[in-house]
Amino acid sequence: MRKAFLKRIFLLALVSCCYVVAGSTSITSSAQSDSPLVIVLTADGPISPAMAEYLSRGIETAERRGAEALIFQLNTPGGAVTTMNAMVQDILASQVPVVVYVAPRGGMAASAGTIITLAGHAAAMAPETMIGAASPVGGEGEDLGETMAAKEENALSATVRALAERRGSQAVALAEKTIREAAAASANEALEIGLVDFIARDLNDLLSQMDGFPVSLDGETIALETSNVQVEKVSISFIEQLLLILTNPSIVFILLSVGVQAILIEISSPGGWAAGFIGACCLALAAYGIGVLPVNWFGLVFIVIAFILFILDIKAPTHGGLTAAGIGSLIVGGLVLFNSPSTPSFQRVSVPLVVGVSLFSGLVFFTIMMIAVRAQRAPVRTGQESMSGKMGVARSAIDPTGSVQVGGELWTAELAPGEAPIPAGARVVVVSAEGIRVIVRNKNQ
Repeated sequence: MRKAFLKRIFLLALVSCCYVVAGSTSITSSAQSDSPLVIVLTADGPISPAMAEYLSRGIETAERRGAEALIFQLNTPGGAVTTMNAMVQDILASQVPVVVYVAPRGGMAASAGTIITLAGHAAAMAPETMIGAASPVGGEGEDLGETMAAKEENALSATVRALAERRGSQAVALAEKTIREAAAASANEALEIGLVDFIARDLNDLLSQMDGFPVSLDGETIALETSNVQVEKVSISFIEQLLLILTNPSIVFILLSVGVQAILIEISSPGGWAAGFIGACCLALAAYGIGVLPVNWFGLVFIVIAFILFILDIKAPTHGGLTAAGIGSLIVGGLVLFNSPSTPSFQRVSVPLVVGVSLFSGLVFFTIMMIAVRAQRAPVRTGQESMSGKMGVARSAIDPTGSVQVGGELWTAELAPGEAPIPAGARVVVVSAEGIRVIVRNKNQ
């Protein structure tokens, strides 16, 4: 009886402990779930469809998770107006406050990045960052005509006025100057006139300053609660990262050069599939970048002409004259493709890169094609003719006759005129073949 009673007490105590542990676990989880959630995105590079998709995905995640806010850390030299408009619309339609944070130190929100920053429900900048220089340019980076420039400026000015009017007249005036005069402001200047709300050293500093800050969401003013928050960073996906890389003009030029070169090699020397496959993949990847970046189509013409000249020099040799012209055409094409005086620096191809890739492509293409042509023009050697020059091993001493193994076959061998006897095991070279005999010499002599 006593043992049964003690056993019951022990089980009761054990169950009680389990309830306590379960209760503490439940409380901890509840406390964690009750903590505000802040989603953080980090975007670095030109405004592109991939970045727009990244922002859209981040906003959807924040809305689904019921986040307190989404922080969009931005460092961009700008980009296409159409993509910018899509990102602005996503921010304005967000059911979660979006805070645009220009960071890290030395970063910028230039051109289209300025308008995206103004679209945020709150805006912040890291020290030593800049915002502005949002004057519109053409799709190929060129200055717009007077009429078109006026239309674009008026449209963008209306956009920034609408976005900045809640920040006061000084902020509106500077926002318009970024469009009409390509004005820019430092973080301190932007904060002084109310263009941004905070200067934050880092993410923790930003969260601390944001706590209790009022923002307008769907016409309702709410105060952000960012103390003791859970911070969840949403990384850019592999596909989005790849698409961002493919919007780099230098990468696009390299892909074009390799792709066209590989395709032309395949056409000129058919028989394999590797060159054609590589060329098709490179051109397909380059096509995405060309569709996003401001492209001067004359550059593509010069690039195609360059490789045509390479082919012509192989078909009708000019001692490298057409190859040199092709290299020159490739250099011009690479520079004209993306580079112009009015194109922003982030959309230009490095001149040394263009020259280096052009020279390398021309030399590689010429070398490969010459090897292919020589192989095609070489006389076909069969039977006994094919034995000349082959290596073998003496299976017996050759003085003046013996046996050698050549290409897995055993042959009767005879010394070439003037040759000293060859010991067994020595390496030999076939001089000629006569019927079922081969004439050999010592390889080491």
